[in-house]
Amino acid sequence: MISIPRRAAVALASAAILALSGCGGSGTDNAESGSTEAGSGTQAATLMLNWYPYGEHAPFYYGVQEGIFAKHGIDLTIDAGQGSTKTVQAVGSDQVDFGWADTPAVLTNIDKGVKVKSTGVFLQTTPSAVQVFADSGIDTPQDLVGRTIAVSAGDAPTTTFPIYLDKVGVPEDQVTQQSLDAAGKMSAMMSGRVDGLIGFAHDQGPTIANKSGREVKYLRYSDAGLNFYSNGLIANTETISGKPELVQAMVDATSEAFAAAAADPEAAVQAMAGKDPQMPPQEVLLHQWQQTIPLLSTPATANQPPGTNAEADWTNTITTLTDAGLLETAKPAAEYWDSSFSPKPSQ
Repeated sequence: MISIPRRAAVALASAAILALSGCGGSGTDNAESGSTEAGSGTQAATLMLNWYPYGEHAPFYYGVQEGIFAKHGIDLTIDAGQGSTKTVQAVGSDQVDFGWADTPAVLTNIDKGVKVKSTGVFLQTTPSAVQVFADSGIDTPQDLVGRTIAVSAGDAPTTTFPIYLDKVGVPEDQVTQQSLDAAGKMSAMMSGRVDGLIGFAHDQGPTIANKSGREVKYLRYSDAGLNFYSNGLIANTETISGKPELVQAMVDATSEAFAAAAADPEAAVQAMAGKDPQMPPQEVLLHQWQQTIPLLSTPATANQPPGTNAEADWTNTITTLTDAGLLETAKPAAEYWDSSFSPKPSQ
């Protein structure tokens, strides 16, 4: 593992963000979610992830380790999730204070009456991609014709796959889709039962490459001009109205933690060591986090702190998900996102 001097790494990552701009253990051991003072000037709060910890989550562990959340008055407990929908529902039923969830799942659950709102999306360029082995003979989207691709029915990458195919000029009926769960997709790809899979490039791809010893290639939706918001922070609507200072502190601390983790990727993933037995190896975590960094902004949020959202990006996301059939109608962004919690620049 190559070591970069911390000051140089900070400068390089800060410049990259400005240019660019998918857990049982935890960094703390709070017994109750957000209910007690956890120390001098801090309040206990619990964050539920969208899944078991992987590289994308490094900023939260690093932020706890480096005292970033404590600086903002939060004694943070990090819990594993079992899918974004379950995380959204846990936040909506006040089981946890905050959630980290995929925006399509957030929006569809809000439409079903779950009482949550987004307080800021951090993964603003979709990681959705067709993932294939580099030696598969699939080099361009047109090479998907006649191939079998593993999908997961109902998730955002699968539901928007027809839009992707339309954008790259490939008839949908010329690509066979085999529906499998997350683990089944990876197993089928590694065993050669399918030619590739659809999922998050910054999550499954590095894991498959590590397990198979083969290079993975990505046909990214964003490269075809298809983009929509992915993972971000959510809170219960009553928490937003009743504890706005806590919500703002969480947004600010998360933004600062993401910037710090981008500045020192190796230290960030090292902060995850030993936090959950289901985590990938350190080298996979590092690859996952490094692939996450370019996803933290769009042209509309360039040169802004991580987690800064743009109304135009929200509108585009809602329109895209409506076109894909995930949403029945294209509602205003304010139905899903509380814009009052834009992250403040770190001091």
